[in-house]
Amino acid sequence: MSRPSHILSVLHLFDGGDAAWTVEAIARELGVSVRTSYRTVAELTRNGFLDPGPGATYVLGPAFIRFDRIIRQSDPLIRIASPGMLALLDGAGRPAAALLCRRFRDCVMCVHGVEAEAANPIASYERGVAMSPFRGAPAKIMLSHLPDRVLRGIYLRNEEAIRTSGIETWRQFRAMLRDVRKAGVAVTESEIGQNRMGIAAPILRGDQIVASLSLVVAPATGEALQRLSTLVTGVAASISSALAADDDGAAAAPATNGPGPADAPPAAALPGDRRRVG
Repeated sequence: MSRPSHILSVLHLFDGGDAAWTVEAIARELGVSVRTSYRTVAELTRNGFLDPGPGATYVLGPAFIRFDRIIRQSDPLIRIASPGMLALLDGAGRPAAALLCRRFRDCVMCVHGVEAEAANPIASYERGVAMSPFRGAPAKIMLSHLPDRVLRGIYLRNEEAIRTSGIETWRQFRAMLRDVRKAGVAVTESEIGQNRMGIAAPILRGDQIVASLSLVVAPATGEALQRLSTLVTGVAASISSALAADDDGAAAAPATNGPGPADAPPAAALPGDRRRVG
């Protein structure tokens, strides 16, 4: 195992549910010597990625908190989408949450969220938590924009999980997603949270799916549902256009003088307020 691979393997151990590891346990789990494990842990600790924990254990360190803050401040997708997400809450006219989700491996992950009433959370999604790639509006709208060859691989790797969602065959899976893509919006009810409806639209860069924008509300029907669906698709389209403008600006700017936060594209002008953004 190469040195970089070993370092990554140590960090991935903390993604399996155990929050604290000893040097010896790391060595056993990865099949390396205690000496190798010790050197890797020492290097990660020096750089803040691990921290001494109870007893002789190590836990994830403060470097991750710092990098999380950097992502929140500098990720172009979050920066561009944030004003539109606030506008989405304003337009909903009811208790709601706006979520920005991306694919992570074979999962769906919320990377940014805003709620109208933080003290009474609406959404079941939490930033950084891997969610089912087959349940919920964010997952379905993103899957619907993947090419068949990618979908086929996802289906084969997750066939049992897909069947538990009520889809029995690859043809049914593909047909369902084609219907979602044709509609331009995914609407689900109580698939993630009870008595919650998710309405999601794609955020695209060209013809490539980048993320999903979704609105979580109490179940709606008829004209109310149509209005909310139109609102979500409109804001998602504005964010997609702003991403394209940002890409064009970055390509035109000198490498040493790229666009910064002050160069926010048109989506930044969407109306919104100063609610706490998570």
